Amino acid sequence: METVILAVVIAVVVLGALGGLVVGSRRKKPLPPPPTSVPDITAPPAEPHIGDEAETPRDEARRTIEEVDLPDGSAPVAVEEPPGVGEPLVLEVPEPTAGRLVRLRARLSRSQNALGQGLLTLLSREHLDEDTWEEIEDTLLTADVGVASTQELVDALRERVKVLGTRTPQELRALLREELLKLVGTDVDRTVKTEPEDRKPGIVMVVGVNGTGKTTTTGKLARVLVADGRTVVLGAADTFRAAAADQLQTWGERVGAHTVRGPEAGDPASVAFDAVKEGKEMGVDVVLIDTAGRLHTKTGLMDELGKVKRVVEKHAPLDEVLLVLDATTGQNGLVQARVFAEVVDITGIVLTKLDGTAKGGIVVAVQRELGVPVKLIGLGEGADDLAPFEPEAFVDALIGD
Repeated sequence: METVILAVVIAVVVLGALGGLVVGSRRKKPLPPPPTSVPDITAPPAEPHIGDEAETPRDEARRTIEEVDLPDGSAPVAVEEPPGVGEPLVLEVPEPTAGRLVRLRARLSRSQNALGQGLLTLLSREHLDEDTWEEIEDTLLTADVGVASTQELVDALRERVKVLGTRTPQELRALLREELLKLVGTDVDRTVKTEPEDRKPGIVMVVGVNGTGKTTTTGKLARVLVADGRTVVLGAADTFRAAAADQLQTWGERVGAHTVRGPEAGDPASVAFDAVKEGKEMGVDVVLIDTAGRLHTKTGLMDELGKVKRVVEKHAPLDEVLLVLDATTGQNGLVQARVFAEVVDITGIVLTKLDGTAKGGIVVAVQRELGVPVKLIGLGEGADDLAPFEPEAFVDALIGD
């Protein structure tokens, strides 16, 4: 019995000792400091201080771009922000006509002189046999000069070379330049008629097949007129192509030209009529009317183009009807030109996409086909890559320096 009591006492002592060790170790760990005050969860949040706001990822990206210098030592990149609500729209200042002509001549010279250089190389051969003259004809036909114009030019060159006898490079170049200028024509009035003497505004209608750059050309022509100090109203009468009106309005907004538009798939003649009416009320100098890109095989659509012309002329006669042609389409463009000429009286041609191709002979062919001059040429995708057509500059670009 005593043994059992002794065992129980020893067990109690051991358990007590172990408990003391556990409590002691717990007391050695530091307790967290008590809060200085108890937060009031009913109080409203404090107002943030300007300048102390957390930087958003966009702010950080903007700061990083603005602060980092470029490797070449140039100025830091400026981040362009869209104008805010109520901020005035900054209008673009189009490049003056005289300034753009210098740049366009250089570009035309780089892209077009394959035709002229090819002819000069062939004419410089010591013996001009029949095979050589056939090569000259092929070169001209490949450049879309046209069969009749090619034959006329080759006959003139044959006669002049025979009389000339010995041919130096300078003489050949002068000879070729003179004959090409005869084909292109230097005595034709190429002015875009936008200033009628007895009234305002001048009225210009732009026509052409889908894909020739007609709406873009209308917008670029507005820039040319604004650069010359004219005021312009644009008529978005291409109501069948969803983006046409938006595209034209964007061109107008860049230079401060008002755009008249109607509902999608609405009556094009009604839009054209309203554009001229608003142009007269606003007292602007010129109204430019962009029409739908008609497929020349669709008789109904072509008839509608005639309707647009008739409705506009209830206000005043059209001063210009410009046909936009893609220079790269070659002889297909002549087919389009014939059909349009039957519906409306074409007064001038705008040739687009003359850059990057040696098919400059289309200028000669289309003028011969329609009996109307090329008045404007487009040589690129830039906003100011439209300029008046100058025969001398064009021929000089063809044959090079």
